[in-house]
Amino acid sequence: MSRHLPLALLVLLGGCSLGGIAPTVPKSAPQQAQNHPRFAPPPGGNSYWDGALGVYVLKGSRDLYYRERTYYRWADGWNWASNPHGPWQPTDASSVPAGLGRQYAQ
Repeated sequence: MSRHLPLALLVLLGGCSLGGIAPTVPKSAPQQAQNHPRFAPPPGGNSYWDGALGVYVLKGSRDLYYRERTYYRWADGWNWASNPHGPWQPTDASSVPAGLGRQYAQ
């Protein structure tokens, strides 16, 4: 059995090298995923995780985001709420995830 191990490794490595080169992703491309390994998605929300912003983006809602039981909304300034329908409380950029705050910095 040990004499077949080198051949098995060659076959395995050879198969890896035949797979081609993975395409590179430009740094400016959004980092989207369905879910994040640490942050749970919003309850009942149709969303995706945006790694560049560091939040879930709620699909079908303009400027509405979610992370760690908090919704963030941009409406000519930052607001937060524990429910996507409010009530909304004003806040500043220092209270939102850093990537999200940079998205709207002027």
